[in-house]
Amino acid sequence: MDLLSPEVQREILKCVRCRTCLPVCPTFAELEVEMDSPRGRIALAKALSEGKISVTERLVGHLYCCLDCRACETACPSGVKYGEIIESARSYVEEHWKRPKLEQLLKTLFLKKIFPYPRRLEGLAWILRFYQKSGLQTLLRKSNLTRLLPGNLGELEKMTPVLSDRSSRSTLPSIIPPKGERRYRVALLLGCITDIGFASLNEATARVLSENGCEVLTVKEQKCCGALQVHNGESKTAREMAKYNLQVFESSGADYVIVNAAGCGAMLKEYGFLLGDDPQYGERARIFSSRVWDVNEFLVDVVQANGGLRGTLNPIPKRVAYHDACHLAHGQRVRKQPRKLLQLIPALELVELKESDWCCGSAGIYNITNYDMSMRLLDRKMDNVAKTRADILAAANPGCIIQLEVGIKKRGLAMKVMHPIELLDEAYYPDHPFS
Repeated sequence: MDLLSPEVQREILKCVRCRTCLPVCPTFAELEVEMDSPRGRIALAKALSEGKISVTERLVGHLYCCLDCRACETACPSGVKYGEIIESARSYVEEHWKRPKLEQLLKTLFLKKIFPYPRRLEGLAWILRFYQKSGLQTLLRKSNLTRLLPGNLGELEKMTPVLSDRSSRSTLPSIIPPKGERRYRVALLLGCITDIGFASLNEATARVLSENGCEVLTVKEQKCCGALQVHNGESKTAREMAKYNLQVFESSGADYVIVNAAGCGAMLKEYGFLLGDDPQYGERARIFSSRVWDVNEFLVDVVQANGGLRGTLNPIPKRVAYHDACHLAHGQRVRKQPRKLLQLIPALELVELKESDWCCGSAGIYNITNYDMSMRLLDRKMDNVAKTRADILAAANPGCIIQLEVGIKKRGLAMKVMHPIELLDEAYYPDHPFS
């Protein structure tokens, strides 16, 4: 989507500079710099679109310091769709800014050459699994050789999640039958990081959906949703990925598309905007987006509201705190549903987390591109997490889970991070007979 598109221009003009967004913006709270606030960045986008300023290193710094967490959208009394503005501005930047060669090479490699292709991503996952299981990672960490890595790479290496020993794409069958009478026919988004790093989450999601009368289609032809590309200014690549996914999910014949990753769900729900000016795909994308549901949202607003959840939930006598993933709470406005699901589990004590919807600093690949700010935000989050004295911290986004696990390890907390659906799955199947 071009920065100069009429739709984006209308959003820019909605901003009345009322300052309501300032207190909820994580980067403004840390830096107290106007250009690192939502209204400041909107002003930059406006000036850029009017030709009053050009793309400079300083401008790029302000635009990419943003987490794209959408907290400002929740607070905005004028209903400004800030995400559309910042993502369009970044797309404009990428077309008019020459990055350092190594940075551009890595960006092109991962966002254009690897993540859009499941087999290539699986190849990368194989290398990481070998690194972790061969003992090489343990050797490097124990010998402290990671400190020799340039820049923040040593710290980033410590954040590498332990990958699943499999991908869900390889283990889940193409069609998972419902338990009992079929109520819905749904397609499950497998994702990219979720597929290779959280295979058990996809498997748990499929089990819970099947338990509740869903025929689950895994649609093996699907690709990454395009969220990472859009958030980093690669909208052209994301548009091609969206067109492809649109076609394969349409062909599946599913009633709904179910997503268990907050960022992916927000992206699929915005295909209508991403492809809105395309005469062939625009209207199809809007219809498709209307059929996308976060799994927590689907189980509460569709399944529970139309006959209730099926099966027996066994007790989980644990104290659980819930962290609101930004693209679920702010991007999709899904807040109550995950909490309602957790409260259905017998013996589970749900405790509120202060600033639960304050960004943890993960934000896609923000913890890689903006490491220092990411860690400052994680510290703030962990100050509140520690006060809950919870056994489990629940989060409905794999990126958040990775980031929060880093924070828990740094603080030495005796706490586990789980997706709400994993907890629901554990309540259904305490012994996980299908794992």
